[in-house]
Amino acid sequence: MTAIVCTKPGVTGPALLPHNNAVPSSPTGSGADRVVFLREFVRSPFTVAAVAPSGVPLANAITATLPRTGAPLVVELGPGTGAFTAAIQQRLGGRGQHLAIEINERFAGSLADRYPQVDVVVADARNLRDVLAHRGHQSADMIVSGLPWAAFAPDRQNDLLDAVTDVLAPHGAFTTFAYTHTRWLPPARRLRRSLSTRFEEVTIGQTVWANTPPAFVYYCRRPTSE
Repeated sequence: MTAIVCTKPGVTGPALLPHNNAVPSSPTGSGADRVVFLREFVRSPFTVAAVAPSGVPLANAITATLPRTGAPLVVELGPGTGAFTAAIQQRLGGRGQHLAIEINERFAGSLADRYPQVDVVVADARNLRDVLAHRGHQSADMIVSGLPWAAFAPDRQNDLLDAVTDVLAPHGAFTTFAYTHTRWLPPARRLRRSLSTRFEEVTIGQTVWANTPPAFVYYCRRPTSE
C-alpha cells in the first residue's frame, strides 16, 4: 500500500525529504527567461502550459533529494529555460551525468548553449527508454520533472508516468511538482492517484510560497511492478 505523507511547515518529515543544500540564485528566472517562456507559451500553450519559469526556491525543493555522493545519472524532463537545470548542476558539482529531455526545440537550443556540460536531447519524454538506451543506459538514479501535468490528457499522463517507472532504478527517486491553486482540480487529483499506484512511497512537500504561483513537490520512491 502506498504511503502518501504531507509535511507541515516547520516539520522535516521522513528521510525521503530534502537535505539542506540550498542552491543560490542564478540567472535562470531572469526577465529575459520570462520573456522567452511567455513567448513559447503563446506559441504552444499545451506543451509549455505556464507563463513563467519556476523560481529558485522551487528548484531547491525539487532537486533536494539528489544523491550527495557517487556519480548518479540524473534525467530532467521538460527543463524549459533551465530553472531546475541550474540547481541540478549545482548539486552534482561535476559528478555523474545530467541528461535533459525537452520537446521544445527553442528551449533545447538555448539550454544547450547555456549548459554545455548537460546532454540536451530534443525528444518526447514518453520515449525515455529509447533515449537512455541510445546512450548506453538502462536506468536513471533520479528523474526530475518540470512537465506540465495539468495540460495533459489522461492517456498522455499515464504514458509519461509509465515511461518514468520503466527506467527509474529501484533505489532511485522521482520528483515533480504541481501548483497549489490547482491541487483539487481533476488533472491534479488524477496525477496524485497515478503516483500512488506507481510508487510505494509518495511524499508531498511543503508549499513553496515564494514561487509564482505557489507550488509543492511530490517526492516518489520505490516504483511498483505495475
